[in-house]
Amino acid sequence: MIHILVADDHFIVRAGLQKIIADIADMEIVDEAVDGYQAIEKSSRYKPDVVILDISMPGPDWIDVLKMIKQENPKLPVLILSVYPEQQYAVRAIRSGASGYLTKDKAHDELITAIRKAAEGGRYISTGLAEQMADLLEFKSDLLPHENLSDREFSVMIMLAKGDSPSDIARHLCLSPKTVSTYRSRILDKMKMSGNAQLIHYAIKHNLVENE
Repeated sequence: MIHILVADDHFIVRAGLQKIIADIADMEIVDEAVDGYQAIEKSSRYKPDVVILDISMPGPDWIDVLKMIKQENPKLPVLILSVYPEQQYAVRAIRSGASGYLTKDKAHDELITAIRKAAEGGRYISTGLAEQMADLLEFKSDLLPHENLSDREFSVMIMLAKGDSPSDIARHLCLSPKTVSTYRSRILDKMKMSGNAQLIHYAIKHNLVENE
């Protein structure tokens, strides 16, 4: 039996995953988490065989949640579930230790295959993602500006692009406002931008945040 922890703050998504998995004889959802803190705590408490982790939840940044889960149990497979297309976050997720990346619009078709692959110790990588990763290895000089950011810089950049204030970012990421300011300066320098307006425009253009 493959025991699964689902971490997603939307009831309808959790219910949908529960419905898909309920029809599979050798799989069961042992519990659910509605924020990053619960995902970390329940991953440790229940010791599931696979964690399905939403990319956008309250609490710590998803990259931090992923890394903390893997730090506690390096062999625990974590599948990232996201509304964002593969080309935006999948490579970063795999590099950070994820066992696969699923977009919510394709989860119904790919979920069971991805869970089995992860539970067996493998990685679920779609054809499109495999091609993307191959291209990145071959053409490193062609990386987009945000792809050269560290994980922490990337998290800060996304929050700035969403309009979060430095104090909000500091509180969310458990950093000092001064450290956030340092990250902002480093991000703008690396991306050759002059301010938040350019960051916001860039993030929307590349589908890194939703255009509200």
